Amino acid sequence: MHPGAVERAARRVPARARALGRQCRERDPLRLLTSPLRQLPDFLIAGAMKCGTTSLYNYLGQHPEIAKARKKELHFFDWHYQRGLRWYRSQFPLALPGRWAGPGGGGIRTGEASTDYLFHPRAPERIAATLPEVRLIALLRNPVDRAYSHYHHVRKQGAEPLSFEDALAAEPQRLAGELDRLAADPAYPGDAYRRYSYLARGAYADGVERALNVLPRHQLLVVRSEDLFEEAAGAMAGVLAFLGLAEVALPSYPRLYAGSYRPMAGDTRAELIEHFRPHNRRLGELLGQELAWDV
Repeated sequence: MHPGAVERAARRVPARARALGRQCRERDPLRLLTSPLRQLPDFLIAGAMKCGTTSLYNYLGQHPEIAKARKKELHFFDWHYQRGLRWYRSQFPLALPGRWAGPGGGGIRTGEASTDYLFHPRAPERIAATLPEVRLIALLRNPVDRAYSHYHHVRKQGAEPLSFEDALAAEPQRLAGELDRLAADPAYPGDAYRRYSYLARGAYADGVERALNVLPRHQLLVVRSEDLFEEAAGAMAGVLAFLGLAEVALPSYPRLYAGSYRPMAGDTRAELIEHFRPHNRRLGELLGQELAWDV
């Protein structure tokens, strides 16, 4: 069968059937059986969406003392918490001392990258309760650029019929009540909250404050996406130092899944800069660092 025909046939498979197939693959009996022998993560990349988390996770996965999880985004502490810790642990490498003794003698580290861990109202407290010593990495991008990239991502998925400006105007109605439902029901999927949160996700201070309420400041590292995009080697050196790992230079630092679309309308950009200005100021005060995003 022609590859295009295969792709079209796959799209015709009901979403529920595809979801069940994914669950079967993720609930590997052997992995569940060996779950008590597996490591829990030493670090989490906590987002945000469209900020370069895939690139950063790919870079970290090439370090000789890091073993990646079964897949990058496990979304345990936000969308799959009801699956339980046994399932979560099953997604990580076996903790075998002989095999996992790292070159530096400190053992192999592992982690995952889920883009909603700062965004979901319950995720930080769940993380702190389960992984009190975890290192949390927040990769954050100019929220104006992040919102526009997010919008085009949802458009590409075929889930956004509105123009960017109309989608921004519709966001409050689309997200009404979603935060309360997510906080109250661990199984609530929150599809609208995930999909149409162009503005809400850019209020980074809310998520950072939730994290700092339950984890000490030294366990949180905030990296500007712009620094990763423009000088990946330097940004990586800072991340590795935060994780207590030796600096390792990679042959290259490709930026993965970078979108391409026409520039945002100037008036819209100006309005968004003003919208996010107080949020950026509050974030800078929380972190004690200048983000330089009001452009």
